Amino acid sequence: MTRNRIYLCLAHMSGREQDFIKEAFDTNWVVPMGPNVNGFEADLENFVNTKFSTHNTQSGSADENRVLGNGHCALSKKVVGLSAGTAAVHLALQACGVGKGDEVIVQSFTFCASSHPITYLGATPVFVDSERESWNMDPELLEAAIKDRIAKTGKKPKAIVPVALYGMPYAIDRIMEIAGRYEIPVIEDAAEGLGSRFDGQVLGTFGRYGVLSFNGNKMITTSGGGALICPDEASAKEILYYATQAREAYPYYQHTDIGYNYRMSNICAGIGRGQMTVIDDHIAHHKHVQALYKELLNGVGGVTLHENPSPRYDSNFWLCTVTLDPSLKIKGQENAYAEILHGAVGGAAGVVHAAKTPTTDCQPNANVEAMRLALDAANVEARPLWKPMHRQPVYKDAPAYVNGVAESLFAIGLCLPAGPYVTDDDVRYIVDTIKNSIDS
Repeated sequence: MTRNRIYLCLAHMSGREQDFIKEAFDTNWVVPMGPNVNGFEADLENFVNTKFSTHNTQSGSADENRVLGNGHCALSKKVVGLSAGTAAVHLALQACGVGKGDEVIVQSFTFCASSHPITYLGATPVFVDSERESWNMDPELLEAAIKDRIAKTGKKPKAIVPVALYGMPYAIDRIMEIAGRYEIPVIEDAAEGLGSRFDGQVLGTFGRYGVLSFNGNKMITTSGGGALICPDEASAKEILYYATQAREAYPYYQHTDIGYNYRMSNICAGIGRGQMTVIDDHIAHHKHVQALYKELLNGVGGVTLHENPSPRYDSNFWLCTVTLDPSLKIKGQENAYAEILHGAVGGAAGVVHAAKTPTTDCQPNANVEAMRLALDAANVEARPLWKPMHRQPVYKDAPAYVNGVAESLFAIGLCLPAGPYVTDDDVRYIVDTIKNSIDS
C-alpha cells in the first residue's frame, strides 16, 4: 500500500468555518466587506495585542497552555483584513511614503513577496544578509547598509523590512534600536510568523506596520488572504481607504487618489473566524512537531535542526528546517540535478515558465537535492530553503550587503513537514526516511 502524501504544511479546518460561511450566504454578504471581515479583524486584534509575561515552551505541552493564560492585552494595534500578504506589504510601503526613486532595505533571505511590492512603487530594494543565529536580518549589516546608502545617495532608505523566516523571530530589539536612531520606519514581514513572539510580544507589533498571511499553507488560512497590523485607528482607516479603490464619501464614485482592490472578502473572513478558534492548537502542534524532530534526529550525524537561538525567541515553527553537512553522503547523490524539472515542486500553484537547464549558478548542494528526491519518492514533501533574493536573476542589479550566510544556508538547508495534518507517526516515518537515505 502506498503511503499518503505528507505535505509541508496544510491548514486544518476547525468545523466552525462552514457556520460562518453559511451565515454569509444566508445574509447575502458575499462581498469584500461584512460582519465576518469585522469579526475576523477583531479576533486578530485581540490575538496580536496580547503580550505574555513569560516565555512559551517549544513542546506545546500543558505547561504552555498555562503560560498562555498569563497573557494580557498590553497593546492597542488595529488590523485591516486584505486579499493577500503581498497586498499588505504593498500598502505598508505606500503608507511609509515609498515612491519612485526611493530605496527600501529588505531581508535577502526570504520569499519574493517581501521585495516585489517595493518595485511596484518604483523603488529599489536594498538587500541585507542574515545572521546565523536566527537566519534573519543581520543588525550590524543593516546599519552598515544604512550608512553606505546615505553616503552613496545622499538620503536615507524609506523603510526597513525584516522577515520572520519559517516563523523564526528576528533580532527585533536591535533592529528597532538602529531604525530609531536613523528615524526609518520598520515594516515587519511576519507572514510566516503568525503567533511567533519575541520577549513575549507578537511579531508584527514592534514596527510601524506588521504583515500577516493566511495563504493555504500558513498557520491559519482564509484560503488566500492577509492582514496589515497598523499602529492606530487613523492609520488603519487610511490603509482601508487605499484597499478599497480610494473611494470618497459621495453618492457617486469619486477618486482623488489611486487605490487598489485589496479588501478581504466576507467569505474568506468567515473561514478565518473559524480558524481563529484553533490558532492556539495549531501553534502548539507545530511546536510539538519541532520537539519530536529534535528528539528523533538527536545523534543523526550531519543533520542539524534549526532551533530558537535563546529563550527570548519563541518561533511558531511554521516549518521545521534542517541543514545537511556538506560532507554527508546521500544515496543517489550522483544523480542529483540530472534532469530538468517540469512543473512545480510540491504542486505549487501558478507555475510557471519551464526550467531551461537542470542547474543554476546558485542552488542547494547535491546531497540536499538527493535528500529531497529521496523524501519525495517516499511521498514526503520537502523543499530547499528560500533562494536569497540578491541571487535572483530579476534582482541582479539591486544593491546588496552580504556576508555569505544566506547563500551558505541555502546550499545546505531543507524544509520538513510540520503542519496540523502531520502526525507523530509521520514524523517518525520522515526521520526514518532521512536515516535510511544516508549512505553509510
